Amino acid sequence: MARKAKRNFLISTCILLTLTMFASACGNKEADAPAQSTGTDKKEVTIKYYNWDNEAQEAATDGMLREFEAANPGIKVEHVVLVPGNSTEMLKKLDFLISSGDEVDVVQMPSTGAVIERATRGAFMPLNDLYDKEGLKAEDEYSVNPAVDGKYYGMQYTSGYTYVLLNKNALDEAGLPVPKFGWTWDDYREYAKKLTKGEGVDKRYGTYFHTWELYMNGPAQTVMKDPYRYQDGSTILSDPTYPYFFQLRKDMENVDKSAKPYADVLASKLNYRSEFFGGDAAMIMTGSFTIPDAGNLEQYPHDFVTAFAPVPLPPKNALPKEYEDGKYFVGGGHLTMGSTTKHKDEAFKLMRFMTTTDSKNRQEFSGWKKADQTALLDRMIGQNKDKYDVESLKYTLFGDDIKYLDASKVLTVSGSDLTKVIDDGFSKFMLSNEPIDKVQAWMVDEATKIINEKEKK
Repeated sequence: MARKAKRNFLISTCILLTLTMFASACGNKEADAPAQSTGTDKKEVTIKYYNWDNEAQEAATDGMLREFEAANPGIKVEHVVLVPGNSTEMLKKLDFLISSGDEVDVVQMPSTGAVIERATRGAFMPLNDLYDKEGLKAEDEYSVNPAVDGKYYGMQYTSGYTYVLLNKNALDEAGLPVPKFGWTWDDYREYAKKLTKGEGVDKRYGTYFHTWELYMNGPAQTVMKDPYRYQDGSTILSDPTYPYFFQLRKDMENVDKSAKPYADVLASKLNYRSEFFGGDAAMIMTGSFTIPDAGNLEQYPHDFVTAFAPVPLPPKNALPKEYEDGKYFVGGGHLTMGSTTKHKDEAFKLMRFMTTTDSKNRQEFSGWKKADQTALLDRMIGQNKDKYDVESLKYTLFGDDIKYLDASKVLTVSGSDLTKVIDDGFSKFMLSNEPIDKVQAWMVDEATKIINEKEKK
């Protein structure tokens, strides 16, 4: 009725005007347009996308964000790299932003645990209503769906596989074959001995272990469903893999001299990619996010071929308490929506685009169930295919021998606190003469206190 009255008013006005005015005002259809606005003049929205990209990853992410903007006029995305190349420090900075009350739109998170831990603090927005609005079921879309009390908080962005990178030229020189599924950490130690070469500043270590907990207990991090707790909820720090792997690390440094000392790694703040591609280490356990690096000669110049191998399995004398015949843990990063966002619909659109697009800029395996991972692998390898042992790469990721664990039934919300216990325990053992049994007892005690205090029963 309001629109009809408005039109009658305009007609009456036109009758009273001169013919010239009538022709210029009433005869111009465009002049009536504002009275029938369809909302196409909606104000442009800008949202922020937070992550920890390194230089190479940042360019790829920017490419995907520009593709999103082209497909969604009216939405602009600001890419905010909180801490380049360091997810641990990025989370600390993110926590500071959240505690300061900053508006947070979309955040890339490195793990399920990191999502759950912050979701329980109210940092993220539940996605259930937005899924329902689009007629989507999370379980049909993504392999892993972080949830608390039936509410979904993470949209799986990547699938992360752990493997070992090996300098194929160094293997050939030492007469060693590319390892297959079934090799053990004892075998890894022998490989590292044989791949070590030279002395002083020119020394090439057989392997490099970085500062993360992944390198403090390889088995717990790769062949168990949860790196912190058994499926009954108790601490995993009592596992027999801890004394085994702690001692393995120390012996490789002090006895074999095949791994750079932990103290030097801490003091020098080394980059694990540079250690391998710079030729300072012949092997390194890492994740599938490094696949493009082997062909990225501009950022990591090197002249050797990179081979790939499955993560070693624990030997029979150090099998984990919960062990499923060599099946591997598959991790992954997630996109989350900040609870303080003022643009829920736009943020959800961005999250769906980033997780489902078949963009040529994507550098990591997708967490979306309908993605074509093989095609993505070919793109990740890129033009410098001669720098890859492609056969070993495909076998390591998708070979018939390679099986993956189901998701853990345990959702640990105190991952940061438990990680600190692991870090402190490892440092106690590696940097002092404190015996392993005493260190492990301390770790178990500390972890049990945290679990009893912070984990839901």
